[in-house]
Amino acid sequence: MQPFWPRRSPHFLACRRSLDAFHGPAVIGLSGGADSLALVAAAAAERKDVRAVVVDHGLQAGSAAVAERAAAQARAWGVEASVVPVEVVAEGNEGESVEARAREARYDALLSFGVDVWVAHTADDQAETLLLGALRGNPSGMPVRTARGVVRPFLKLRRADTSGACAELGVEPWQDPMNDDEAFRRVAVRKRVIPQLSELIGGDSVPALATAAHRIAADNELLESLVDVTATSDCAALAAAPGPVRRRRLAAWLHSCGVRVHGAQLGAIEGLVVRWHGQGPIDVGGGRAVRRVGAELVVVGRG
Repeated sequence: MQPFWPRRSPHFLACRRSLDAFHGPAVIGLSGGADSLALVAAAAAERKDVRAVVVDHGLQAGSAAVAERAAAQARAWGVEASVVPVEVVAEGNEGESVEARAREARYDALLSFGVDVWVAHTADDQAETLLLGALRGNPSGMPVRTARGVVRPFLKLRRADTSGACAELGVEPWQDPMNDDEAFRRVAVRKRVIPQLSELIGGDSVPALATAAHRIAADNELLESLVDVTATSDCAALAAAPGPVRRRRLAAWLHSCGVRVHGAQLGAIEGLVVRWHGQGPIDVGGGRAVRRVGAELVVVGRG
């Protein structure tokens, strides 16, 4: 049966128009929240070649029921949907949160389908990403498309449009309790920092923050297209490179070793190259560490 789409739906229309430049085949990461539900509904209404995949991390009681409910809603809109359970490793890098490990497991599961992965990050998420990155010493932005094939069609859309679209569709999104827990930095930034910034400037701070994040993402994309960011652990070659290039080469090398680090760790590892005075190894979690041996960096320990 063809789903019924409301005739008067300005928020849902905004979601649909955001997909004009995007085409499948693709999988949509569906959580059951307002953003991803709006993305699946918009893709269905625009007859995009997509399927929905709900990744069940198993981290909360009743997560399997939440996942199946989200998949059932996608099917009601005529979109093929499946639930994929994943296991989130108990131990990660020092300073890496359960949230970060769950995100990696989720993307690994979605990318295993071998097509583009559409996720429903909005301009509000982009603003939060900029501020969180800045607090780690690495202000950053999310690109519309990554080299891995992650695509963000809603990146210039506001969160008010996705929640408004769900209301227009008569759908009740799942409310993740983690999204109200200010113990998570992203939630604290969303609920406390951004409202205070908006009050400070006397208006909505999200558009300016999101624009800055878009520009950073574009600058990073251009830089990586212009310079050689080949992974290397050679300290002489790393020291001779400009800082932005050096850090990218270091990150590429660490990734090739199965190590993911946050900004502070990367800075400490960079210190083994440019501020070498015989310091000890840098712990990167999982019983592993990076140390300098002669003129080379090496990863030691388990794994």
